Amino acid sequence: MSLLFDKHILLGVSGSIAAYKAADLASRLTQQGAQVDAILTAGAQKFITPLTFQSVTGRKAHTDADLWGSDAHVLHVGLGHSADLLVIAPCTANTLARLAHGLADNLLTVTALAAQCPVLLAPAMDGGMYRAAATQENVRILKERGVSILGPAAGHLASGLSGEGRMLEPAEIIGHMRLALAAGGKLAGKRIVVTAGGTQEPIDPVRYLTNRSSGKQGYALAQAALDAGAQVRLVTHPTALQPPVGAEVIEVRTVQDMLAAVLDGCEHADALVMAAAVADFRVTHVAEHKLKKRDGLPQIELETAPDILERVATARAGMKRLKVVVGFAAESRDLAENASAKLKTKKLDFIVANDISASDAGFAVDTNRVTLLHADGSREALPLLGKDEVAEAIIARVAALLEN
Repeated sequence: MSLLFDKHILLGVSGSIAAYKAADLASRLTQQGAQVDAILTAGAQKFITPLTFQSVTGRKAHTDADLWGSDAHVLHVGLGHSADLLVIAPCTANTLARLAHGLADNLLTVTALAAQCPVLLAPAMDGGMYRAAATQENVRILKERGVSILGPAAGHLASGLSGEGRMLEPAEIIGHMRLALAAGGKLAGKRIVVTAGGTQEPIDPVRYLTNRSSGKQGYALAQAALDAGAQVRLVTHPTALQPPVGAEVIEVRTVQDMLAAVLDGCEHADALVMAAAVADFRVTHVAEHKLKKRDGLPQIELETAPDILERVATARAGMKRLKVVVGFAAESRDLAENASAKLKTKKLDFIVANDISASDAGFAVDTNRVTLLHADGSREALPLLGKDEVAEAIIARVAALLEN
């Protein structure tokens, strides 16, 4: 279940062309189960209508007219006290200045003063305006008060210029919102290393051996750990997937690269979740130059690649903080037998076994059907679930082991 499910989100929208992105943000939040109350400034209504937000959230969108209506004496207080988060996206230079100096002359700013929840601002303005001394001073003031400033990003601006001032994309803003909501979670103060994707073992300068792992399950695990409040190091092969906001991302290619990153991370980690599909073999002699067809069929000799979990098992005794190690077994035959053997030989706390021959589970799809085999001999067979749901189940078991 999404961390945003049933959360009350106040979405402030101020007068910027980026207001169209706020409608997308409101829609995404609603789809994840959040209750979204939009508050539009007079400037925002020049770019987008309250009806747009009502259409995507199913809830009334508020404007300054509501401030002077029959509920004026309680509306802003009710909104501010019931919210789990206040997000203003886009936040113009004008709204930024009003918040920094405590001005409360519209519904959005008076609600911000009444709010008793974390406040996140996503600035949107021309680069010169954002770099201006007054704006930078306002940003400093707000940060000192504990307000989170999200971005802005650099890129093409509405003025036609390029620079720092673009509002972050909705997906990235949601990542920051999840981080704010995760504060104080069951893994708060814990450090988790998660590996994702495959590895790439070079044959020559342009070719390599790899596998079909997309990295989706590993990325979902990193997000689930972040949602539980953990600090996350994500060790991953290069991929088109967007890393979860807040994760420390270490990109690797070969097994040797991943081994080094995992051992380094585990020195200061409480848990390792080894979701990556690591190569069992690598090329013994990598060709210095590209292999050419005209030279005939190449003879490629393989050797056993380093076993990361085996190395972790050996080094674990000297890692005082590392308490939980989780492995994965992606098998096309003899699933239970192979997973059980790996569980014992690698000294794992539990292993996640999945049959990659199934069309609806394993590599490159958004669902998975796994069985958890525990060190005490117990087993849990999970039904077909989304990979995010599988990740939540695995991280819940990790949290329980760390707690005990």
